[in-house]
Amino acid sequence: MLSDRIEGKWIDAFSETFARCGVKPGDSAAILSETQSRQLNVHLAELALLRLGARPFHIVLPTPRNPYPVPIRSTGASVAIGGLAPVVAALGQAGFVADCTLEGLMHAPETPQILKAGARVLYVSNEHPEALERLRPDDKLEARVRAAARMVRGSKRMTVSSAAGTDLAIDMAGAPAVGIWGWTDKPGTLSHWPGGMIVSFPGSGAVNGRLVLDRGDVNLTFKRYLEAPITLTIEKDYVTRIEGAGADAEMMRAYLAAWGDREAYAVSHVGFGMNPNARYEALSMYGQRDFNGSELRAVAGNFLFSTGANEFAGRYTAGHFDIPVMRTTIAVDNTVVVREGVLQDVFG
Repeated sequence: MLSDRIEGKWIDAFSETFARCGVKPGDSAAILSETQSRQLNVHLAELALLRLGARPFHIVLPTPRNPYPVPIRSTGASVAIGGLAPVVAALGQAGFVADCTLEGLMHAPETPQILKAGARVLYVSNEHPEALERLRPDDKLEARVRAAARMVRGSKRMTVSSAAGTDLAIDMAGAPAVGIWGWTDKPGTLSHWPGGMIVSFPGSGAVNGRLVLDRGDVNLTFKRYLEAPITLTIEKDYVTRIEGAGADAEMMRAYLAAWGDREAYAVSHVGFGMNPNARYEALSMYGQRDFNGSELRAVAGNFLFSTGANEFAGRYTAGHFDIPVMRTTIAVDNTVVVREGVLQDVFG
């Protein structure tokens, strides 16, 4: 059992990462959290910013009531701000924002306005700091992720296949693609830590085929390795059939149905992990309270499949699955970027 106490090495890790975000002596910096945030990380963010000579201030919001019939997990869209204009204004003027909310501001409705004001936002994933310490950003990872993002951003087609039976085709023409390497130093941008992945948001009707989630693949919303295969039939972006026996398939069917929302069945984003330091077995090493799943999203060679909101296709919903799928082969146009779960050295 890991202890929730301040460790000097964790202040070091936070300081190193914030410094990569361009935080300098005298800079104002907001620490955004909510009442259910991991207080250890909030405290570490404050100490790291003070060590860098910045002038941090806290914005703490009450964690809002869940209006849905099921728990919300792994959405990347914090609802803590709730459109509160003074908070949005303060974050936009802060220069740097250490986002310690539970779900993060990646897809929050207030984020475009905050970024437009020039803020740099880093979501500190709701992980135990031991994981954050192991996954500090590095220059080599940044260079590879940048190269992969350029490749994906200019592509027209992605295909995903596997020995388990996956046969998926994705129209990538015009699809926004983002490379996440674990920090951001450019005003008006957002990243998250840990990083090391490519995510792309296909347009409407772009995803078709069959995705087989095999034993050992990971349902991060439920924080569990799959024990039995699940076959998803996807037609024009929507999961139209969920086939499989056992608890994994049954829970997926029940959770999606509970939303009462067709958009919960739609594809959100697709991509692949690129971080050689992210460990597949990490989920088995932490209790659920200490694990948010960013490490599994970044595992090199996984196909990162997600259902739920895709603002670029005009779809909005709070229902969300993030599922790292192992042992697939991913081709971007005519270039194989992942072969049978192994990231290929094709990014210069």
